[in-house]
Amino acid sequence: MLLPRRTNTWPAQPRCRNKGKAVIVRIGNISPGHLQSIEASHLARWTRRLVSVLALCASIAALALIVNTQHGPLFGGGLHSASDTLSLAEPVIQQDPQTALAPGEESRYRALSEFVANRYRVSQDVAFDLVSQAHQVGGHLKLDPLLIIAVIAIESRFNPIAESVAGAKGLMQIIPKYHSDKLEAFGGERAVFDPSTNIRVGAQILKEYIRATGNLGIALQMYAGALGDNEDQYTNKVLNEKQRLQHVVTQSLRRAAPPAAVRTASARTTNAFPLPLD
Repeated sequence: MLLPRRTNTWPAQPRCRNKGKAVIVRIGNISPGHLQSIEASHLARWTRRLVSVLALCASIAALALIVNTQHGPLFGGGLHSASDTLSLAEPVIQQDPQTALAPGEESRYRALSEFVANRYRVSQDVAFDLVSQAHQVGGHLKLDPLLIIAVIAIESRFNPIAESVAGAKGLMQIIPKYHSDKLEAFGGERAVFDPSTNIRVGAQILKEYIRATGNLGIALQMYAGALGDNEDQYTNKVLNEKQRLQHVVTQSLRRAAPPAAVRTASARTTNAFPLPLD
């Protein structure tokens, strides 16, 4: 068997041995501390990658939530589940305020309706009906009725036929094309100007946003389509109005409470038995 002749292009054997020795020397010079630093750097690199993946997932989820809010449900039923839809479609029992309300509730509703009528220039009877419906819907959805009333005040100033340039309609300024699935349970988009329907659908939207975000301020900014507002102006307006409504309720409770008994000089106890005469 013929072997190829060695040419100058082939490296010399001693040189290869030197290279091998050099590698062996380098490996031998690695200390345990250096190995630990290498392991720590690998762990830090994988940790950074994991954090980046988690941040990307959170960004995608937030983007999907914003798209769902601005452009309606894109994948199936949107944020609300089947149980939410059934709950929305269930009728809220309309009560006769003259016969069904307890004295404490009626005084609360009266105080709130007087405040609304004077502040927003609406009929007191209409204000009483809207306040009553807000309490019924709030109890049905486990949502603070004062929050519902405050949103109505900021959105439409209790004008049931209010309409914005963006297409928001009714008391709680619902955009029908984004929430047509909810309005379908009440007969379609035409029902958006019905005060009872508008309150129920608007409160349901707000409830879904609170459940999705876990934060009332973010939910209110989403409701207004103002997530980019870093000063949260809409949230501050709603919460300030809610605080005014709460003050009205507190004052009505104080007026309805019986006055505390005050002991005077004429109320002093006397001896019921006559003292014996000497």
